[in-house]
Amino acid sequence: MLGPLSQRLLTLLQLTRMALVFTAISNGACEVLLRVHDRARDTYLASLDPRALAAMAAVSIGLYGFGMSLNDIIDRRRDSRIAAHRPLPSGRIRLSTAHAICACLALLAGWGGAAYAHWTKESGTLSLGLVILTGLLIVFYDLAGKYLVALGLVSLGMIRFLQATIAAPNLPVIWHPLLLLGHVTILSTVAYQWEQKRPPLTRKHWWTVLISLAVLNLAVIGFYGDYQWRHGAQNLREVFNDLQFNLKLAPVLLTILVFIALAYRVRLRNPVGADAGQKLMLYGLLWLIVYDSAFVASYVSLGAGAVLFCLMPIAWWSVQLMRWWSKVYSLSQRPVFQRART
Repeated sequence: MLGPLSQRLLTLLQLTRMALVFTAISNGACEVLLRVHDRARDTYLASLDPRALAAMAAVSIGLYGFGMSLNDIIDRRRDSRIAAHRPLPSGRIRLSTAHAICACLALLAGWGGAAYAHWTKESGTLSLGLVILTGLLIVFYDLAGKYLVALGLVSLGMIRFLQATIAAPNLPVIWHPLLLLGHVTILSTVAYQWEQKRPPLTRKHWWTVLISLAVLNLAVIGFYGDYQWRHGAQNLREVFNDLQFNLKLAPVLLTILVFIALAYRVRLRNPVGADAGQKLMLYGLLWLIVYDSAFVASYVSLGAGAVLFCLMPIAWWSVQLMRWWSKVYSLSQRPVFQRART
């Protein structure tokens, strides 16, 4: 039997989906390390401020938990029909308590953004603005975006992109946030189709997603070029020097190919659409940590990449722990009997 404290903690973790928060922490930490390495005069360790890492982790936890809890608050009536086991429709947590948790997580993200802005003055104001912008995009997605199919799928990628760039608005390695944008958008789109969600994806939806991705990539590259031009670049070749392929990107390209192979294997071993889509989404989100580790290992140091990769098994075992914990909780409840129909 689970005690009351254990049950409350499980409910809180389920409401905020904290098992996968390590993917967001990894994205932010990767950008912090890339920014520090880009600006370091000596070694990156000498320039790394642990307070900045902690503040960015607070931002990541706050934004992630805020988005997940807000989503459950908004969907509580629909969940009462199709997912009555969730914390709010099951009555395991009161609506007022869920509102308080959601607000506290938003405040945590805001505090983390303000602290990060204070300790990294060169991009402080812009970083804090990106925290607010990311929060607003999360609210848009939870309220309306997820019902707009293609626009909602692109919004998921943009949320991940913005959350990562909070740590380094100057985009020291532009391919990292762009990869997060493309990976999450395409991953969400494929998983949506495999799970056969409603309304179904049409060719128009696919083209909207792909064209939106292309436009967003061009816009980010244009912003990057303008930033470089305004900060001392002498010619266009120097502006777009970092956009050229180099050997540092080889490990990242390898991780992309490995994930494509993994996705293909998931589809072959899970012929049922819903199962395949859910597994693809889980593996795809965990794979973000692999991307982060590859970038850090290539651009910063192998040691830093290895340390960041340690978040992968932590995230995986957190997911497994939550599943086990949920099963134990279900077994600890009294069975509910229904009168048989005659």
